[in-house]
Amino acid sequence: MTSAAGAGRVAFDRSHTDDLIAFLQASPSPFHAVTSAAERLEKAGFRQVEETAAWEGTPGGRYLIRGGALIAWYVPAGATPATPFRIVGTHTDSPNLRVKPIPDTGRAGWRQVAVEIYGGVPLNTWLDRDLGLSGRLSLRDGSTRLVQLDEPLLRVPQLAIHLDRAVNDGMVLDRQQHITPVWGLGRVDEGSLIEYVAEAAGLDPAQVVGWDLMVHDIQPPSYLGRDRELLAAPRLDNLLSVHAATAALAAVATADGGVSGVAGTGSGAGGGGVDLGCIPVIVGFDHEENGSQSDTGAQGPLLASTLERSVFARGGTLEDRARALAGTVCLSSDMGHAVHPNYSERHEPGHRPMPNGGPILKVNVNNRYATNGLGRAVFTAACERAGVPWQVFVSNNSMPCGTTIGPITAARLGIATVDCGIAALSMHSARELCGADDPFLLASVLKAFLES
Repeated sequence: MTSAAGAGRVAFDRSHTDDLIAFLQASPSPFHAVTSAAERLEKAGFRQVEETAAWEGTPGGRYLIRGGALIAWYVPAGATPATPFRIVGTHTDSPNLRVKPIPDTGRAGWRQVAVEIYGGVPLNTWLDRDLGLSGRLSLRDGSTRLVQLDEPLLRVPQLAIHLDRAVNDGMVLDRQQHITPVWGLGRVDEGSLIEYVAEAAGLDPAQVVGWDLMVHDIQPPSYLGRDRELLAAPRLDNLLSVHAATAALAAVATADGGVSGVAGTGSGAGGGGVDLGCIPVIVGFDHEENGSQSDTGAQGPLLASTLERSVFARGGTLEDRARALAGTVCLSSDMGHAVHPNYSERHEPGHRPMPNGGPILKVNVNNRYATNGLGRAVFTAACERAGVPWQVFVSNNSMPCGTTIGPITAARLGIATVDCGIAALSMHSARELCGADDPFLLASVLKAFLES
């Protein structure tokens, strides 16, 4: 662990984590996550822009939504066309089970729902959980409707130990046969899942022509441990970073500043605020968990196009765009690994991040993370400015290293990029675990970075 040298420790605010819990509950899908983030930004004075409309470059906060992705930026007073950007990059999607195009299936007298596995899912963590449904319905008139059914509709039942005596010696789950939820008894044609979801959303099922639906664990997030120093919750990877980035941007844009306990409080985002010397930006990409190759993913043109249009809206040229990007820095914020007490040998012996030790700098010399020595200086400066301790994560040489949107963003835009995050256990599980202090500490660092 490394302390923030030369700075007093920031005062911890549990209300930020309380608001994170509310955010997670309201965001079971990427589509809900961007809606929840937008609501917080609007309370801070941001307003939505449409991609098909002309943009203006006057001071104030703006945001756009495309599907499950969100980009928001704040133009301070005094910004020029060549003013550089400070970007916090996150992603809105999480590994889960998603409903197939023909969802109604079943066998042996059970009605089931056909699902496809999205991202890197530890399959056993989805067994024997009460599951709801959420996502987006596409209607015949071209509109969409969000749906969130927080009720115990589905369950992936585990085989009883009496029928699998070797289960504790090594569980083997077939991704096609064993991960099909049940949701009732009877014949497959005795009721359509989509009809049920449409009616629950107050729609005529005949109007529903498409869907992007996924299951979610309906158990709410909760503080955990003797001293309630831990947070157990679904989708911490990576909605914790989305929430922290949203809170940080709203705080930077407000007149009084400070990371508030409830993200998006205050006023002044539409009135110009102060001259920051940079344009703060946050982006929540979709589809990071399956490669980022989509129109809303980090490998697509959405961020580059938004930054370019922001330059042009302020009267800039291609030269101004090049100058702005040359001075731009991106902080890619995603979850990282805390040392696991039961598997400590899987971790690098000299780098063992712990919950509530502050954000982690993520380093990999093979560019699975984008951090280099100069990036470490940027991250350190933000932590010291915020008065927040920080840690370093490096993978054990014998273990493969994961990756983030960081290297993709660096390569896509040609900008300096740093990877950071929060130390957690059970990453990608249906329910993950982190320190209860860390969400606020991360938001404090992101705010310091955005206003630097």
